[in-house]
Amino acid sequence: MRSTLLRRAALTAAMAGLTLTAATGSAHAATEARAFTNAPVRVTVTVQGPDGLLFEKRIFTWGHDVTTATGGTHACDGTNGGAHASKVPTPTAALDHAAQRNGFTWDGTWYASFDDYAVETVKGVSGGGSAYWNISVNGTPTPVGGCQFEIEHGDQVAFTWTSF
Repeated sequence: MRSTLLRRAALTAAMAGLTLTAATGSAHAATEARAFTNAPVRVTVTVQGPDGLLFEKRIFTWGHDVTTATGGTHACDGTNGGAHASKVPTPTAALDHAAQRNGFTWDGTWYASFDDYAVETVKGVSGGGSAYWNISVNGTPTPVGGCQFEIEHGDQVAFTWTSF
């Protein structure tokens, strides 16, 4: 009887260990899969100019090459500056998709030293020497450029004309 109880206890402990290992591995794999995906996400893009709202709409977006009149064509997929190992959706790519699908323009200068665009003009509104287009996600300014920051499904992406 005692050996049966010991075998059951050992089997229960082994099964618990396997379950914990499998759960940890699955969670890790799920995190890696989500972190390294360029699958389309649905986000809300808002453009706030000096005189009010210029654009707001939910769109599907993913990281992609972006072309501007001033900056040329460059990747804008999260791999910029080595920020991510694989392509991911980004705020500037979202602005680009919003503009393409809703008939407005934007322009930005490409800075090779930052491996990113600086948004200069949206819907004809330029920051000029007195303002810039601030990029925020869920109300927080991005700590890196708009082609380096990963956005996720449901995020609020805002480009806000901000004076110096």
